Amino acid sequence: MREARPGPAGPRLPNPRLTGLGSGLFCAGAMFLLGCLDQLLFGASPTVYGVLFLPVCVLTALWVRDGDVLSAPVVLPIAFAVGLLPVADSGGGLFGRLMGLVTGLATQAGWLYGGTLVAGVLVLARRVLWVRGRRGHG
Repeated sequence: MREARPGPAGPRLPNPRLTGLGSGLFCAGAMFLLGCLDQLLFGASPTVYGVLFLPVCVLTALWVRDGDVLSAPVVLPIAFAVGLLPVADSGGGLFGRLMGLVTGLATQAGWLYGGTLVAGVLVLARRVLWVRGRRGHG
């Protein structure tokens, strides 16, 4: 049995454990809010939106529970599209908004693929460590 050692005194960083659904809701909500913030502060800059997507990818990959860790790379592209709604150019009406969304997804694919790749690497590393830990205790 291991002894419990007290951690360093002071404020601790949050370390939530989200389910697969919770991680999807977290990153979709965060990306939508960041998209609205980008619209207000930067006039809907796709580059700013893409840069803001990267930390959300990392946090989602780190905060999802070990058992649901493989869901993180799946929900991130959905969240990217949800958050792109306020950023996308709209020519007016539903069709214009839809065309702006499709154009935004096509032109910002590098940010989408890059963030999903970063999260995928983190998720695979976490999964390997989790499987090794379970084998060691089983």
